[in-house]
Formats: sequence, structure tokens, C-alpha cells
Amino acid sequence: VSKKLGNSVASCADDSLAGLVACNPGLQLLRGHRVILGSHLRGSPRERGGLCSHAGWLGGGPRFGGATPLCSSHCTPGGILAAVRAVTQAGAAGTLLIVKNYTGDRLNFGLALERARAEGADVRMVVVGDDSAFAAPKKAGRRGLCGTILGHKVAGALAEAGASLNEIFEKVSAVTKAMGTLGLSLSPCSVPGSKPTFQLAEDEMELGLGIHGEAGVRRMKLLPADEAVERMVAHMTDPSNASRLPLGPGSSVVLVVNNLGGLSYLELGIVAGAAVRCLGEGVRIARALLGSFMTALEMAGVSLTLLLVDEELVRLIDAKTTAMAWPNLAAAPATSQRQELPAPKEGPGTVQHQATTGPSTARVQLVLGRVCSALLSMEEQLNELDRAAGDGDCGHTHARAARLLAPWEPRPPKSPCLQRQGPPGGGGGPSLGGREGPPSEGPPWGAERVPSEPSLPGGQRGSPPIDPFLRGCPRTTVLSPCAHLSQLDSLCAAAQALHALRSPGAELLPVLSAAVQSAEAAAEATRTMEAGAGRASYISSAQLLQPDPGAVAAA
Repeated sequence: VSKKLGNSVASCADDSLAGLVACNPGLQLLRGHRVILGSHLRGSPRERGGLCSHAGWLGGGPRFGGATPLCSSHCTPGGILAAVRAVTQAGAAGTLLIVKNYTGDRLNFGLALERARAEGADVRMVVVGDDSAFAAPKKAGRRGLCGTILGHKVAGALAEAGASLNEIFEKVSAVTKAMGTLGLSLSPCSVPGSKPTFQLAEDEMELGLGIHGEAGVRRMKLLPADEAVERMVAHMTDPSNASRLPLGPGSSVVLVVNNLGGLSYLELGIVAGAAVRCLGEGVRIARALLGSFMTALEMAGVSLTLLLVDEELVRLIDAKTTAMAWPNLAAAPATSQRQELPAPKEGPGTVQHQATTGPSTARVQLVLGRVCSALLSMEEQLNELDRAAGDGDCGHTHARAARLLAPWEPRPPKSPCLQRQGPPGGGGGPSLGGREGPPSEGPPWGAERVPSEPSLPGGQRGSPPIDPFLRGCPRTTVLSPCAHLSQLDSLCAAAQALHALRSPGAELLPVLSAAVQSAEAAAEATRTMEAGAGRASYISSAQLLQPDPGAVAAA
């Protein structure tokens, strides 16, 4: 059984609704039912209508009257009828029930509708079936998915504008016939207290899922995001698909990129960009919505919804609302053209470093090549070390640096010491993350500069190339730069050993060998050290049994 953060299986839906109301003063629970109402219903005779919907879509713009449970158990006829009665008694001119096409939902809402009509209420029902997964028609019809929220928005905007119940019914019915939705997931979900609804291998993904945890219509091998989105759009628009969306050149659409619950926003943004590019120049994306609109608990997946729109529909989508689940939508089309500004140029006082072309260039390239090769070969080892105390990307970070700096790249050779081309944020050097970024950037701004060609033994001028960086560190860190479990431990040890180069008669190779040994010993010493900085400083020392990955990489 999957872990869930709740109090009990029996109370999870009620607790979730109570929390939603507690955080939103504009909402209220209907006593004795799993129903949420807008607080504007308290005795207000001005209400034009109510919509039995989802709790997050209640707001001051789209005047939704009632809400069904948040969890996946079917809503009951009694709860639906109670919601209709509440909005009717508050003065609503009529009630529109927007129902996703699932057999249980249609039965429950249908029973409630008949009983409400028998009591004299003016009630209509729209059934949404926007699923584009099935190539052949199904007896039960297309399932209702995330496109339902666009029906909510259109209905609410029309109600706010004073449209009649019949006008709203007709418009929303037309909307449901002009859209398609398709889901894709990397994992199943699980209802509280139950096991996952299906199983997927590590290298598999599921196409064409519903929102109740049911499996899809096709199981595929894991694909990159761009390819996965292309498959989704192709399936949704395939002429042989009975549930396809007739999308052609010149079509104007609203795109909804919906998180099915467990997808990170990192991945969601990647999918959104892929979807915009995939639709291409032939389709105008009048509006694009990105977020968690209709989820399947913790399912790590995404659904794409496309609604064919005209100018009137776009205006209804743009209509203002205080419904908390509706995004702060930009009233402008999405574009596949990359929106970029040129980076600011460096100031006139910036020190420029020219690439060297002297006799030492070949030697520098040889050394740099071996350093880069070593970092690339250690990528997974460093990642494994970093998983104990960080996010497991130390190897990726150093490998990225190695690929940027590798001398076989077609660019001028780098100086022996990586130096920034300008002040922080100037963008003069490779962009690395975490603790590894500052050392790769060179001396902290304001530290003394390293000669572009430091003297070797015999000249005895200058200092070890790492010195300026270490001297500048206290200006930008709250701790001493050394001995607090980071790559600086290795660099400090190496710098100390390199001071021997100042001595008359010092031989380069023995000093360098001693520096390497000192750095390796310092890296190993981090195994028993209590972290004073970095993510490791927040983790119990009992859990840190390996040397620091940054120190190992620096050594």
C-alpha cells in the first residue's frame, strides 16, 4: 500500500475539503454532505445560476454553486441534490450540472437531476466526453477528462455576464464537442489504503489513461519528452481515430498542459514547451494553461487538452475570476519562437584575458584533457557519493564542466586557471551549479588576479594559482573556506603543498605530486568530518559515511 500523508483512510476526503475551506474564506461546507459552496450564496437573491463542479473552481467570477467530493469515490445523489437545493433556495435562476462521462457519475447526477426537477428546480445537465484515447467507438462513449474545466470556465463566465440557463447549456454543450484530451503517465496512482491500480516497468510509459487510476490504451517504452508529446498529438489528431480532434492548418486552440498529480514542475515545463513546438506554426495557440487542473492523486503523468476556439470563446476563457484553481492567465497567444533578450555586455573596466598561444599551450591542453577525461570517467562515482548528502548530481556537474572545457572542443584554449571574464553574473565562464560553481568561476570578484602565465621555479615570482581564490573566499562565505566538508578542503590542502614552489631550487613535478597526495588525503579526511557547509551540514553525521564528493572531484 502506498504511503499517504493523512489522518485515516475514512476521513481523507472530509479532511481535504475542510482544509480547502479553512484556507479560502470565500468557500463554505454544506453541513452533512461532502459539498462545498461559495460563501456568496448566503441568502443572496441575485445569483443567476449554480454549477455542481469541483471545489477549486468556486469563485466570484464563474459563480459555481456546489462541489462534489475531491477523492475518486463517486458523488452521491443525496449530496448532489443537497447542492442543487442550496443554490435554488439562495435564489438561483437555474442550475447547470457539468458531469464527466463515467457511468457512475451519470447515474448519480441523473438521479439527483430528476429529483430536483420533481421539486420544481430548473436544472440542466451537460455530459463531457473529451477523451481522445480510443481508436474505435466505445458503448459508454468518451470519458470526461481535463477538458471539463474549460466547460466550467465558459459556463461561469456566461453566468456572470447574465446569460440564461438555456444559453449556457447550449454553449457548454458545443464546447464539449470541440475538444480532445489525452493522458500519458510514468506511474500508476493509488487510492488511500489501496495498492497501485496497475504496474509499469522502469522503462515503460502508459498512453491514454483516465483520471481514476485506470490503465491506458497503449503501453510504450519510455521516450524523450519531445517524442512523447509528438506521439500524443499524433494520436489525438489521427484521422483513423474515432475520438480524434479535427485539427487542421489555421486552427485556433486553447492548450491545457495538465499535471496528473505527481509530475514535477521541471518536467511539466519541458512538456509544455514540447507541446507548443509540436503544434507548430500551422496551429495558433490562442491561450496556454499550465498547472494541476484535474489530477489522479500522485500519478506522475500529464494530459494535453486542445479546445478549438473562436474570438468569443477566447473572451470567455479570459474573463476574470477569483476561483483559486484558475491560473493568472496571460491574455496573449503562446509562441514557439524562443523569447530571449541579449545578455548585458561587460563594463569598460572589465579585465580581459586573452587565450595564450605560446609554447605552454600544448602542455596546458594535455593537462586539461586528462583532467576532463578523469572527471568524465568519475561521473557516476561522484553521483553515488552525492546521493548520501545532496541531490546526487555532483558527477553530472563536473562532467558538464569537463565537456565545456575539453580542449578538443573547437574553441580557443583556456588559460591554465579558470578565470571569470567579469563580475558575478557577467556570464563570462561556464555555468555550473551548487558548490562547484564558484571554484570554476575563478577568484571571487575583488580578489587579486592571477598572472596569465605564472612563473615556474627559477623565476620564483607570483603565488600558487589557487591562492587568489582561497584568499577571496572569506569575502563571499560566512565560514572559513577550508575544513568544512567541501571541495575547498582538497583545494586548501593542494594550495598549501604548492607553496613549496616559492622555495629556491624547487622542482615542479615533485611539488605537484605532493599537492595531489595532499588533496587526496584531505578528501579522504572528509569521511569523518562534521560538515560545516553545504547540504551535508543539514544531515545527521551518522548518515554520512563517505567522503565528500566535491572534495573527491577536486582531488
